[in-house]
Amino acid sequence: MKNQRIFPGFILIGFGTYFFLQQSKIEIFQQFYTWPTLLAIVGLAFLFQAYIAKDYEAILPGVILTGFGIHFHVIKHFQVWPDHIGTFILIIALGFLLRYQKVGTGLFQGILFLVLAVLLLFYDKVVEWLGLLENGVNIIWRFWPVVLIVIGAYLLFFKKK
Repeated sequence: MKNQRIFPGFILIGFGTYFFLQQSKIEIFQQFYTWPTLLAIVGLAFLFQAYIAKDYEAILPGVILTGFGIHFHVIKHFQVWPDHIGTFILIIALGFLLRYQKVGTGLFQGILFLVLAVLLLFYDKVVEWLGLLENGVNIIWRFWPVVLIVIGAYLLFFKKK
């Protein structure tokens, strides 16, 4: 019974602190009175639920929400931080891999998202490294969404025997 109180308890403490600081108008926290902070608070509540209550399925939503919240804060302050779809996919991959560490499922999805994130984030470097194969890589790059659709349809509609 105690474990079921962790998530709502941290949500209420986090939101209460957020709104108290917002009403207090403390200048040093001014940049945190935004919706990404609320995302991070909910994500942290999921992570506390996962690790304190040993409800490890909460790791994935916790990492995703916390990661997205932090991402939206960091892109405003650090120009080296990539504002790219690959960053979101990397955060999702991290969530799957951390969940796999505790639950033992999701490794395939974690590695798949990790590879996709690396390809998206470093596409220019990969093409540069491949040099002569650039035309072939461009063809693959053009049709990779179709490959993803085919693999997804295979996983959904064809049973492993």
